[in-house]
Amino acid sequence: MARAGTGNGKRGAAAPAARPPGQIVLVLQGGGALGAYQVGVYQALHEAGIEPDWVIGTSIGAINAAIVAGNAPGERLAKLHAFWDSLQWRTPWGVPVAPPGVLNPLANLTTLTQGIGGFFAPNPASWWGPFASLGLERAAFYDTAPLRTTLEGLVDFKRIAQGPTRLTVGAVNVRTGEMRYFDSRRDKLAAAHVMASGALPPAFPAIRIDGEPYWDGGVYSNTPIEAVLDDNPRRSSTIFAVHMWNPSGSEPDTIWQVLGRQKDIQYASRAGSHIARQQQIHRLRHVINELVARLPERERAHNDVRELAAWGCSTTMHIVRLLAPRLEGEDHTKDIDFTPAGIRARCEAGYRDTKEAIAEAPWAAPADPLQGVYVHDHASAHVM
Repeated sequence: MARAGTGNGKRGAAAPAARPPGQIVLVLQGGGALGAYQVGVYQALHEAGIEPDWVIGTSIGAINAAIVAGNAPGERLAKLHAFWDSLQWRTPWGVPVAPPGVLNPLANLTTLTQGIGGFFAPNPASWWGPFASLGLERAAFYDTAPLRTTLEGLVDFKRIAQGPTRLTVGAVNVRTGEMRYFDSRRDKLAAAHVMASGALPPAFPAIRIDGEPYWDGGVYSNTPIEAVLDDNPRRSSTIFAVHMWNPSGSEPDTIWQVLGRQKDIQYASRAGSHIARQQQIHRLRHVINELVARLPERERAHNDVRELAAWGCSTTMHIVRLLAPRLEGEDHTKDIDFTPAGIRARCEAGYRDTKEAIAEAPWAAPADPLQGVYVHDHASAHVM
């Protein structure tokens, strides 16, 4: 996998950036091959000296998050690149050199029929047909056992258990339909938790944890930012939220384009409405603080007033939303585009976009003290 960096192919050494305020949180969406964008995002943060205190992910985002949290800062990039290098599609004669659009259909067909070494392989039991009774843990087109071996080789789960970087991965309970965030602060995380977060049906089988079956958290919510905003106790934070799916787009006029637009909308996961709700809630919490501060001290001492005042808070959340660009010629199969060209382009885009966002330092701008949650959108200026 080509490393993101300067135009001469060498890694760009960014000037040390002023640390954004509060705890640093990295939130990573699911999106298959689109997750290469997240590698570039982390590289830019790392080079700027901005290491996350907390990493939250769903699906491929959970895998990237586990690699970050499960390694020392100096080892994270090498491990991320090792994982993504292992996913790259190659022709029988080596890395393809033809334009991506020429070989993408062949690459996609190979992925669908043969799987990806170290990630997933075809499940022969599925060949009996969709009505065969296989049991929940085998009712899928692929087997993800290779991913367990990969994760155990790239992620130090003992380090995650000890800290210092908090890890949260989202999965949905198959029986109850409820989202669950497995968190290293209260759960002893292992490869199974990360695999559960990436168990997207019907491709991948459910993963059992403590007897309960779980699927990919993206089935319920592919943008797990609520895990930060609903955390208790709340802490002021700068949240780098990485979005790989474009919530807005042009009207499709073919069935092929409809498939792509539908997938973008589905996996963008109402991130905008979630954040808008949190902005309202945080503003109310700040208003409560302001009102309590205006009460006479003797009134504030009453137990009932203290109980009401506890609903307030003074935390500040800066959300830097990084929206991955569309690649020229991409379609609804983009999330299985594991060609070297596709992975490289997305990694470079994440690196470039994040460097620009850090240079802008939007968290340093004057802000309304009653607001509480500030959203800074950084959309890529390029269609690659």
